[in-house]
Formats: sequence, C-alpha cells, structure tokens
Amino acid sequence: MSAWDYDIIIVGAGPAGLTAGLYAGRARLKTLLLEKLIHGGQVMTTDLVENYPGFPEGISGFELSDRMRQQAERFGLEFRSGEVLSLEPGNDHQLLRLEGEELKAGATIIASGVRHRSLGVPGEEALTGKGVSYCATCDGALYRGETIAVVGGGDTALTDTLFLCRFAEKVHLIHRRDAFRGEKILQEQVKALEKVQIHWDTVVDEVQGQHAVEALALRNVKTGETTRLPVAGVFIFVGITPNTVWLKGRVELDEWGFISTDAEMATSIPGIFAAGDVRSKLLRQISTAVGDGAIAAYAAEHYLAQRHSR
Repeated sequence: MSAWDYDIIIVGAGPAGLTAGLYAGRARLKTLLLEKLIHGGQVMTTDLVENYPGFPEGISGFELSDRMRQQAERFGLEFRSGEVLSLEPGNDHQLLRLEGEELKAGATIIASGVRHRSLGVPGEEALTGKGVSYCATCDGALYRGETIAVVGGGDTALTDTLFLCRFAEKVHLIHRRDAFRGEKILQEQVKALEKVQIHWDTVVDEVQGQHAVEALALRNVKTGETTRLPVAGVFIFVGITPNTVWLKGRVELDEWGFISTDAEMATSIPGIFAAGDVRSKLLRQISTAVGDGAIAAYAAEHYLAQRHSR
C-alpha cells in the first residue's frame, strides 16, 4: 500500500499536462490531472493551429486539445477540476492543498502554464470585459463591422490580428517598437492586409470610455506625439506571466518567475517536475510543450521506480 493517493499528480491540462497524463497512463501509473479552468490551456483560445506536425491543413485549438484529452482518458488518466493553492515537498511524498482537500502524490508534474500580461494603464482593468479583451477567439465575433485595436508585436498579436480581420472593418495594430518580433510569415500576412493599419513606436497610455471602450490615448515613444484613437474594442497581447505564485519558496524560479529545470524536466526538488510554458526555456509552442510533457512523465516514472527499488 503506497503512502500517497496518486503515483503522479499533474497540475494543468494544457498540451504539456495532457501529454504527461497520456504517458503516465500508458505506464499504468495511478495519475490525476488537476485543472482549475478547462482542459487545453492557451490552445483553447487559438482559432487555427498551423504549425503542429501532422495537420497540413491546420486544426482548431479546441479540436486538437479535445483529441489529446480523449487519448489520455483512453489510458486511464483521471481528470478533476480544482485549483492547487500550495505544494509542500516531503521526504516520502508531496502534499498538494486544494480548497477543502489535501492530496498526496509520489511525484508531481507542474504544467500550470501562463496567463496574458496586462498593460497596467488607466482604464484597462475597469473596462476588461467591456471592450478590453485578451482572447481574440473568445470575443472577436462581437466586433463585426467595427474598428478595433490590437496591442503587441509577437506571434500571438500577429496571429490574432489575422483572425480579427474576419470580423472587424478596421484593425489598428499598435507596437512599441519599429519592427515585429513574430514569425516572418505572420509579419508578411499581416502587412499584406488592407484592413490593418500599423502604428510603429507607439504605446497605449490610457483606455478611455465610460461604460465601454470608446478610444485609446496613444503616444509615439520617439516623437512624444499624443493622439486619440477611437475604437470599439482593444485586444492586448504584450507577453505572458507564468502561473507560479503558489510555488514561490518551493521550487527554484528564474528572474521572470518561470520554473528552472534540467533536461529531464526535474526541478530543484526531487520528485517535482515541470513541463510546458511554465518552464524556463527558449521556445513556447504546442510541439515543445508536448515534448516536455512526455519527458516529465518518463522522468517521474523513473523516479518512482527508483523509490520502489530502495
């Protein structure tokens, strides 16, 4: 009889967590996957995934994540909704605290992902859900025939600009630098669209509106010139923040709050592994998350086998 409730507990049901669950299930380990929102993570907000191998015509983020879940369930992965509030490492197991419940795991895989970063300007928080959005696929259809803005210059900003052009009459793309950071092919596609007007070297100083977004106060960072841009909505994609507040003081984090691991996805605490976007690494894509999840599950299996052999 083991001293824990589950051999492995996985925190987060994005591609990394789902893949880890699939591999752990195939290894016949008693595995629980905890997710506080919905399975799929950031993938669920992606309209079309074009760079995941095996789908030459692309696949919707919803369908891809749903297929991953079905495959993991087929091998016995148990799913449960719940938010992990804290993690207590121990000599024999890790203790995960949820609201009103405690669970013991022989090994833990953290795949808690990231969340979108906010601008932190006046009006943004008050008008979130009233014209301020961080999810194009969630809210894009609300702006059919409208003039809207997108803030950012990375892959997400460019991809979602392309998506929003299906609905909006005009899209103002606001970027604080004089060149995009996203993939070249995305840059080419965005620049070719007549609906898109790019505002280089520009930042948002304020989101304006009484009961809904009415305009943005813009400032050119090179000239200092300020303008007022009337828009019906603004989509903000200016980076990500890891979901690791609950882990501070438990595992080693880098200066940005991402979890530090070795090549085997092991953290600074034996028996605790990390995978996916929450991990400190160069590239955050579905394909790298899947790879992380597979390695983390295999490493956790190996860790548990060594424990049993003692």
